[in-house]
Amino acid sequence: MTCPMRPISSGEKHCPYDYIKIYDGINEGSPVIGTFCGMGKFPYSIIGTSEDLFVEFVSSLAGPLLNTGFHFNVGNWPGHVETAGSRNGTCDWVLTSEDLATSGDSEGIFLSVAHWYPPHTSCTYLMQGQKDEVVRLYFPSFRINRIESPIQLFDGDCGESLTLYDASWPDDSRIIKTFCDTFSRAMEKHDFVSTGNALFVRFESKTGSYSGSSLYYWAHYDFFNNSRYGERVPDTACDEVFSSWRSQSGWFRSPLNTLVYKRSDPTEDVRCLYRFLTDKRLFARVILTIDAINFKDHPYNAVSCSDCWEDRVDKLLIWEPLQSGSNSTATVTPGTGVCLCKGASSPATEIPSLPALPFTVISKGESLNLQLHVDAAHAASSYFKHPTPLFEARYEFVHGPLCGPPIIPPTAEGELHYPFFEALGYVEPPKSIRCIWELRVTRQLDLWLHIDKIKFSSRACDEGRLEFFLPSKPNEPFLSVCGENVSSLKQLPILSTAELSALPPPQPGVSPTTVPATVGTEAPSVKIQFTGTVAPARTAFRIAWTEMYHLPRNSDGTMMTSRLTESGSSSGPSDSAGVCEFECPGDSGLCIPRRLVCNGIVNCPNVTLGAVEEGVAGGSVPVGGMGGSDESPELCERSEDDAVNWLAIGLGAAAGAILAVSCIVILCRACLCHKRAGNRDDDIDVPY
Repeated sequence: MTCPMRPISSGEKHCPYDYIKIYDGINEGSPVIGTFCGMGKFPYSIIGTSEDLFVEFVSSLAGPLLNTGFHFNVGNWPGHVETAGSRNGTCDWVLTSEDLATSGDSEGIFLSVAHWYPPHTSCTYLMQGQKDEVVRLYFPSFRINRIESPIQLFDGDCGESLTLYDASWPDDSRIIKTFCDTFSRAMEKHDFVSTGNALFVRFESKTGSYSGSSLYYWAHYDFFNNSRYGERVPDTACDEVFSSWRSQSGWFRSPLNTLVYKRSDPTEDVRCLYRFLTDKRLFARVILTIDAINFKDHPYNAVSCSDCWEDRVDKLLIWEPLQSGSNSTATVTPGTGVCLCKGASSPATEIPSLPALPFTVISKGESLNLQLHVDAAHAASSYFKHPTPLFEARYEFVHGPLCGPPIIPPTAEGELHYPFFEALGYVEPPKSIRCIWELRVTRQLDLWLHIDKIKFSSRACDEGRLEFFLPSKPNEPFLSVCGENVSSLKQLPILSTAELSALPPPQPGVSPTTVPATVGTEAPSVKIQFTGTVAPARTAFRIAWTEMYHLPRNSDGTMMTSRLTESGSSSGPSDSAGVCEFECPGDSGLCIPRRLVCNGIVNCPNVTLGAVEEGVAGGSVPVGGMGGSDESPELCERSEDDAVNWLAIGLGAAAGAILAVSCIVILCRACLCHKRAGNRDDDIDVPY
C-alpha cells in the first residue's frame, strides 16, 4: 500500500474518510479481519483462514486528497494440514489413536496457526489413546519469533504460549512444558511422552495476529502400547514383578512399548528386569521357560556372542537373587546365572546361532530374576517401532505345600513321601499339582533309588506321572512311571558317581561359564518330578534311597575292603579306618554302613526279588525281598541273638559290680558303728 493506514476494530467511525475493509471469506457476509485507513501502521501481511479474501474500498464524498489510493500484492500460503481427527470450530482438534489407525498412518501431524486470529484466541489439541496406551509428541521443526503483526498490543511476557499437559484437559498441576514468545528456547526432536493415555496441547494468544503465530512449530504425534503382563515397578521404564499370589502361571514378552529402546541418553543400555516372587507357604519354586529369542545382529560389533557375559550383544540374563524376595541384587555377575544370546551363524559348519528352545530354568528357591539387556549402540535403530518381540517366555509357580521340602540334603538313607502329611491338615487339595524335588547325594557316592509304595488315581499318564532326571539330561527323564506302566516297573538301576556329577553338554548361545540353575552346585543331585492334573491328593507313593559305593577290585579280581579317595583318605559309608562296615550280598561289591543293617529297611539292592506291591487296576510294583539282602532273616536273627547275649553279659556284670559295692558299704558302716560304741564306753565317768 502507498500510504500508511491505521487498523481499527470498532468499525468505520475512526476512519470517516477513505478506508479499506478486509473480510475472511468470499463476500461482505464473511467475518471482518480489520478496517484500515491512512493512519497508523498497516500489518506486514494478512493471511486468511481459507482460500478466499474479500477486500472492500470505501471513499469519502470529498474524493481523494492526494490522489494516491492504495495497492497490494496477493499470494498463496500453505494451509493447515488435515490430519486424522475431528475438528471442533476453527482450531480445536481431537486426535485419537483409532482415527490414526483408520488413516493407515503411523504418525499424525498438526501445525501451528498460520492464519489470522483475534486476541485471546485459544487453540487446543487433544491426543487421546486407548487404555494402556501412551502418547508421544515431538517437534521436527520449532522456531520462536517475536510477534510481528499483533492485532492488540501487549507489554508483558508470554503474549503467546504453547503448553503441554500430561492429561486430557488443561490441568495446571500436570504441565509438562510451556513455551513463550519472550523467554523460551525451542526444543526440536525431543520426545514428550505422557504417563497416561492422553496428552493435551493448548496454544494461547493475548495479542492476536494478522499473519499467524509467533510460535512456529510442526508437531508429530503417535501412540504406543504400554500394557504390562505383570505388576508395574514405579519409576522404571519397563521393570515388572510377577507374584504367585496374583497368578500361578502366565505368558509374557519383551516390552510392547518400543519407546523404551529410544533412550534420552544414547550411551545407556536398555535393561528391563522381570522379577518372579512367591512364598513357601504357597509355592517353593519358579519355572521359567524361554520360548523364542529374536535378537538382531549387532551392526557395530563383529564379535557375536563368543562370550555372552562380556560381549556387547543383546542378551537375556537369568539368576536367583541372594535373598528371597529382595530386589537388592538388580545386577548379576558372570558365572552366577544363565546368559543367553544370539550367536554368529556359520553356514559352513551348520552351527545353530541360538540356544535350543524352549530353554527352561527351575529355581532352587522362592524367587527368580530375568533381565533383558539391549546394547545402546543399536537399540533405537534396530528395535524402535519394531513389532516383533525380542523374546517370549512362560512362567509357573510350582511345588506347593503338599509336596513337602523341595531340597533334600545328602543322607545315608532316607524316604520321600507324597503327599506331605503335615500339610494335609491346613491345605485344601488342589485340582492340579507339580512337585519338583532335588535329592542331593554325598560326593563320590553312588545312589540306589527304590520305590516302596506307589498308587496313582487312574491309569491315564496325562493325569499323573512320576519322572526321574539326571543332571546331564535335565529335560529327558531316565525313568517315567504312571498308571499305565506301573505294573511293569522293575528294580531301579544304581546311579553311579559319574552319572550324578555329569553336567549337561554346552549349548550354542549359552555362556560356557554358566552353571544352570537346574544343576545342584552344592552336591550331585537327582531331580524327581511328579505332575498330577486330576485329583492329585488321591495319588500316594514312597521313594526310598541309600547312598553306597562300589568296592574296588584287587589285581587278582578280589574285592578290596576299603576305598581311598585321590587325597589318600578313606571315604564313603565305612568307619574311620576306611574299612567297609557291611558289604552287600552278591558280587556287586556295594558297601553300606553297619547302622543300616537290620534296621527294617532294605538298603542293599535285591539279590532275590520278593513280593509285589499292589498298584492301580491290578498293577504291581516289585519291592525289596528279604532273601540275600541286609534284611535277610538269617542275618538279622543272628544279629539279634548276638545282641541279646551281649546284653545278658552286660547285665550280669553290672549286677555283680553293684552287689560287691553294696557289701563293701555294709562292712564299712558296721566297722564305723563298732568304733563309735567303743569310744562311748571309755568316756563314761562312774562315781565311787
